Formats: sequence, C-alpha cells, structure tokens
Amino acid sequence: MLGYICKYAPVEIFQSMGTRMERIEPDVTNFNQAEIRMHPNICSFAKGVLEEVMKKDYEGVILTTCCDSIRRLYDVLKEEFPEKFIYMLDTPRITKEAGITLYEQRIRTMIREYEKFSGKIFDEEKFLEYIKGKDQVQQYARKQGALNIGILGARANDSMKEILAEKKVNVAFDLTCTGLGRKILVDEKEILSGYTRGLLSQFPCMRMEQAANRDELIRRFAGSVDGIIYHTVQFCDNYAYEYAWLKEWLDRPMLLLETDYTRQSSGQIRTRIEAFLESLTPDIPQPKKTGKGDKTMYVMGIDSGSTSTNAVIMDQDRKIRAFSVVRTGAKSGVSAQKALEEVLEKAGLSREDISWIVSTGYGRVSIDFADENVTEISCHGKGAHYFNPKIRTILDIGGQDSKAIHLNEKREVKDFVMNDKCAAGTGRFLEMIARTLEVSLDELGAIALTSTEKIEITSMCSVFAESEVISLIANNKEKADIAEGVCHAIANKAFGLLRRVGMEPDFMMTGGVAKNPGVVRAVEEKIGASLYICEEPEIVGAAGAALYALEKCGF
Repeated sequence: MLGYICKYAPVEIFQSMGTRMERIEPDVTNFNQAEIRMHPNICSFAKGVLEEVMKKDYEGVILTTCCDSIRRLYDVLKEEFPEKFIYMLDTPRITKEAGITLYEQRIRTMIREYEKFSGKIFDEEKFLEYIKGKDQVQQYARKQGALNIGILGARANDSMKEILAEKKVNVAFDLTCTGLGRKILVDEKEILSGYTRGLLSQFPCMRMEQAANRDELIRRFAGSVDGIIYHTVQFCDNYAYEYAWLKEWLDRPMLLLETDYTRQSSGQIRTRIEAFLESLTPDIPQPKKTGKGDKTMYVMGIDSGSTSTNAVIMDQDRKIRAFSVVRTGAKSGVSAQKALEEVLEKAGLSREDISWIVSTGYGRVSIDFADENVTEISCHGKGAHYFNPKIRTILDIGGQDSKAIHLNEKREVKDFVMNDKCAAGTGRFLEMIARTLEVSLDELGAIALTSTEKIEITSMCSVFAESEVISLIANNKEKADIAEGVCHAIANKAFGLLRRVGMEPDFMMTGGVAKNPGVVRAVEEKIGASLYICEEPEIVGAAGAALYALEKCGF
C-alpha cells in the first residue's frame, strides 16, 4: 500500500499496477514523533502525516512539491525509512502545454523508479482500460431548500464535514486541496499525456501560477452558496494570506477556521462552525406556548463555562425573574444541576414551571436537562442586545477564552473571532498573576488603579508572563504597577481581537473579567471609548440563551 497526500499525485497509475493507494488523513492526538524529528514551526499537517506514516504499514509514500513543509517531510521520511519507496514528485506550477509535457516526463521517471522498487510493470494499455472504467465524482451539488456551504482553503479533515452533516447542511462544493473529485481525461492516442493534462486541469491549488484563474473560479463557485468556511492549517502562511485577500472582495459570509489536525481541536471547530451556521439561519417565528392554565410562562438559559456556570430564568415578558452564578467544578453536568436548583429556589419555581431550557457555553452538550443548545457566540450577541440595544461590538473575556463579536442593527452576529487556544489574556491568566503577586483576584484590579509607574509586560504567554512578573518582584517593583502592566497587556490582546471583527460603537464587555476595574480601564484607554457593563456581566450569555428559549416558545 502506498500513501499519498495531493490531488496531483497520479494515483490511478499505481492502482492499474495492482497497488493499493490510500490518501493520508492525519487523525492524531499528539506530535510526539514529529516534534523529535521536525522543526516546531513546520505545519501541523506535515507533522500529522509523519505521525500516520510512522504508525501505519505503508510500503511507501508519494509526495508532491506543494510547499516547504512537505519538502522537509520528504527529507525526514527518506532518512527514517530508507527501505521504503519515498518519492517526491516535482509538480510544475505552469498548467499549459509546457507544464503538461514536463509533468508527463517526471511521472514516467517515477514509474521507472517504482518498477525497480516493486518488480511490477506498468502497462499503458492496461492503464487505459483502467481509467476508462473510473467514474468522475460530481464536483458541485447545490441543494434547494437547504443551507448551502462552500469550503475553501487547505484540505478539510473529516470532523469538519461530520459536524456539517450532523447539522443537515449541504456542502455545495469543497475546493480545498483534495476536496473535489478527481478529473480524469481519457485520450486513446496519447494515453499518459491526456491523463497528465487532466491532473493539471483540476481546480488549481495555491502554488499554481496566477494564470490558472483561481480567483475567478472561486468567485464563480462562491456566488451560489449561503456562506463559506475557509480552512487553514496552523503555520500555513499561503492560505492565511489568501483568506485576508478574499475577505476584501468576496460578498459572502466567511468563517476562518484554523486547525492543527489533532483530535483535541474538535471542540473548538464545533463551536465556531455552529456559531457560523446560526448566524446564517434566520429566526423562524414559532407558535406561542403558554404556562399551565393562566399562569405565566417561564424559560431558562444556562451558560456552562470553564470558571462559572450561570443560569437565568426569564418570563414571557422578557423580564429576568432570577439568576444564579455558581463555580464550575470538575464535571460541568453537576455544576449545571447545582445552578438549576439554585436559580429555581431564588425564583420560587419548580422544574415543571419551566417551559423550555436552552444551554450554551463549552459544556452545553453535557447538560442533559436542556431542551436544545446554542453556541455562546450567538447567545452573547442576543444577550448584549437585550441589555443595551445600542451595542454593536462585544468583548467577552471568560475563564479560558476571549472573543470579540460584531453585531448588525438587527442584533445578528455579523462577525466573530475567538482565542481559545491558550490562556493568554483570560480569567485563568489573571488568577495565576494574582497568585504570584499574593493578592486575591478581586484585589488585583483595584490595586492596578493605584499604580504610579508604567510597567510593560512584554510576554502574553501565561508561563513566560509569570516568570516576567517574578523578575519584576525581584527588582522591587510595586504590586500595583505590575498589576497595571498586566491589565494593559490584556487590553492589547483584546484590542487585536476587536480590530479583526471591526470596531463599531457602542462597546460592551462581558464575562467575569469585566468585573476587574483595572482591565476595564485599560481596555477603554486602548479603544478610546467607554465600555458598557451590565450589573452582572457573567450572565449575558445565559440571558441570551433564555431569549432563544422564548423565541422557541413564540415570544
């Protein structure tokens, strides 16, 4: 069995020789082997491929010269597996006749090398009969009455498509590296030349020359879908640059989704995709439900976060009757049950009085008593509009992540970005700094306001920032000045997120960090505007979930 990774690989040639071919799809939990053998900044797809090759019994791997990371992968594989058929096929950037002739010659050279390695013989007539029987996969399929999504960028892993299928979304096209069906041209007079022409006439990847009209093809495809998911791989610059360029002129909602090809990123992928799909789906009026008899109807929203679990009970008039904020423990389901019991007691209600419950937050799928779940992005948008209809830009800093959300005048999510891949600038970050300074978390923000000397914290990595704070303490710097420096470091991080979604006033800050006066002041100074903060900023997401529940009940 030979492995391959690229759509330009001449897979059918090997198959006609009786060799089983498998496209390598990384599905790993770590890069232990790759970290030993490759530079840390090599793209995670190349690392994932190395991990897969090292654990599977391939007789060889066919690579193409698509980028520098794959060239480094080739070097490592050649050194690790000198007895296997590790072949780098130099794919031309030009797709015209000169490129076709050049690629055919290189494919013939590869065939001769494989014949020497395997003892198999390539028969051109047998190959012709083989490709005649190959069916081309349909490359475009828009479905009427469904939400149609297109996928662009670097190759998408299976988890992304599984989420879309679960949400009953139609993938109208997949223009990623290996997304489209293979294009096979059959020329009975010039068999290999015709086949090569078909390979190079596939939807062009990023490395092909500008004349390949990639942008025009994207424009043609993208115009017929409701939204586009643009996937890029960690440390892959090519596709990150293309996304920024496409966003300037493409008139379709786009979600940038960066992954590292590990299973651990599935939760982050799900939240982003679900929030994006929610922003594309219009609210459908529901028939009104009522309470039992003439009683008032109540709904609940519950937000399960990493630090706190927040519950809100709202009546049919959209008034908050009670709310609860409890510390999230080791199990989100247990914390949610505690929040449920506490908020019901505060409202003087029983579970049977609640007509509908919507859960949100990272633990939303673990709350078994909820009737449905909605992402925290959508819930924060709806909740912010509830507390202040003038709000257009939201900064939410919670225990383990931070996010910026841009709303339109209809309170719909227009754009959003999230930082949930590290603890930098989150509540956990502040907890760690407070512990290092030997002050409580509540004191940290207050003492920052008394600072008299400006100190800059240069590192936003939680580990390095802690080391920097320890050094400042050793240099007899005042706690207040260090705390103020930390608050400004968080403000700088937040400013970067806000700029990416578009900074439109009015501004609102939500999440537990919004209770920190030092951070609030630092953010206001950075954006040059005041932040609206409601009485209890931790319940904004739960309030938004309750509003979704009301809409479900027709209110």
